[in-house]
Amino acid sequence: MSEIVDTFIAPPCHDQIEILYQDDHLLLINKLSGLLSLSGKNPLNLDSVHHRLVKNFPGCTLVHRLDFGTSGLMVIARNKAINAALCQQFSQRSVRKIYSALLCGHLAEDDGMIEAAIAKDAACFPRMTICAAHGKPARSRYQVIERTEYAQQDGNVVPVTRVVLTPETGRTHQLRIHCQLLGYPILGCDLYGGLQRPGCETTPRLMLHASELHFMHPVSGKAIHARHASPF
Repeated sequence: MSEIVDTFIAPPCHDQIEILYQDDHLLLINKLSGLLSLSGKNPLNLDSVHHRLVKNFPGCTLVHRLDFGTSGLMVIARNKAINAALCQQFSQRSVRKIYSALLCGHLAEDDGMIEAAIAKDAACFPRMTICAAHGKPARSRYQVIERTEYAQQDGNVVPVTRVVLTPETGRTHQLRIHCQLLGYPILGCDLYGGLQRPGCETTPRLMLHASELHFMHPVSGKAIHARHASPF
């Protein structure tokens, strides 16, 4: 079996991470689109959410990740005990994550569920693939907010559907590949068809934003309802 080689080099990201909340136990941040969650093996991919934050918050660790192109809410643990407690909430699926997205085209249905197992695509790293035989179960809910248009910087205007996406599982690239399966890829998605529609080729970013994160504070026990408006 041939070794998988990751040739991706992240372009420089000059914007600053926005810290929305902090205490002695955790941080809530707004991750930038175009910033890795964790540094890559290639030394040119050193810059990341973790690489930046650990300089000011020694010992901090990631509880979960967002894709390179996805922006929005992330919770960061400030020590190992908090990481373990938060990871348990994620593994038990008691954490609720809600995303905002723009989909290519006008989605016919107003809401629905996408249920399709996801597996690694060994031949096309880093892509994932829909695979009933070998994939892990994955479920995503969608709800249409509006059917509208998106104006590109080059003057092209493309039809889009603004949706709220709620993943009920947490598979890699789940929302991106599920929306492609639905027939309406996320605008700007380079791996799953979001740059292939006419007029969509110059979209500046992946139009996916983690807009809500609901969990229990592992020390105080209080419910945390974090919200951050979509930038698109």
